Amino acid sequence: MSTKIGWGIVGLGNIAGKFASDLARFPESELVAVASRDMAKANNFAKEFGSKKAFDSYRELFDDPQVHVVYIATPHSFHCAHTLAALEAGKHVLCEKPLGIDAGEVRQMTDLASKKGLFLMEALWSRFNPSIQEVYARVKAGDLGAIAYLRADFAFPALNRNPEDRLLNPALAGGSLLDIGIYPVFLAYLFLGVPAAIKVAAHFHHTGVEKQIAMIFDYGDAMAMLYSGFSSRSEMKAEISCEDGSAFLNPKWHQTESYRLEKGGEVHEESRPTEGFGYTYEIAEVHRCLGAGVLESPIWTWADSIALHTLLDKIRGLAGIDFPKP
Repeated sequence: MSTKIGWGIVGLGNIAGKFASDLARFPESELVAVASRDMAKANNFAKEFGSKKAFDSYRELFDDPQVHVVYIATPHSFHCAHTLAALEAGKHVLCEKPLGIDAGEVRQMTDLASKKGLFLMEALWSRFNPSIQEVYARVKAGDLGAIAYLRADFAFPALNRNPEDRLLNPALAGGSLLDIGIYPVFLAYLFLGVPAAIKVAAHFHHTGVEKQIAMIFDYGDAMAMLYSGFSSRSEMKAEISCEDGSAFLNPKWHQTESYRLEKGGEVHEESRPTEGFGYTYEIAEVHRCLGAGVLESPIWTWADSIALHTLLDKIRGLAGIDFPKP
């Protein structure tokens, strides 16, 4: 590997632009190549974010010897195929969440990364958010006592969007669950693990995708109430209520820059402004892992991704959410 870590980006939407902007904050890295099926889009993106090369073929980017790591930001239904292709080409991969459409795809991806000796991580950026990291550490240390209740939601109006776009298109694994519901499910998994039982209620859009979903996770001595949807805007404030106190991740909790602790009648507000758009922390973790020569992050492991997607699979089964096969 050269002095700098060469990055490539495939799928040049809004998130990819924010990611590229944050990547520029790292002097040890450089944006070597970007790829889109639209050459004009690739050229414009490369010009805006300083990429050395632009391609209208993902294969050309995967085969470029100057690219060491590929960030995959294509629609959900392509994550597995694009990740497998990048790994086969010998590239390390950071793939946007959801890592795959289901746990089976995630296992394919981790199995190939292991076989090839390459780094792979699901780009679940909230796991690396400073406020979430600190609250997680405080709760796990027992500072607030045992968790009794967790609440998290994520919703915004999106039903007026183009039905062919990824949010409302079943062929692109649309619907709120995989796009934004993954965040509340992740938070419950992070703090409480795998539930003993799950209850689900869902409503569907005329395109066939789920438009809102409510979930209850039962942990025996604790419960989590989770929600995501495209039919309204929610507060997006998360609560972790414990026996001796509570922690609150302030809106929008999945990218929060502050949190509140309440215990014994005292309230402590903590501010943790994020750098850039907030993708800096997952980028730093990729760089750290590559420097250490490890294939997976100890903060968000392959086993974590498989467990999270196994939960999402179970929720989809209970709700009747299905995606057509290509």
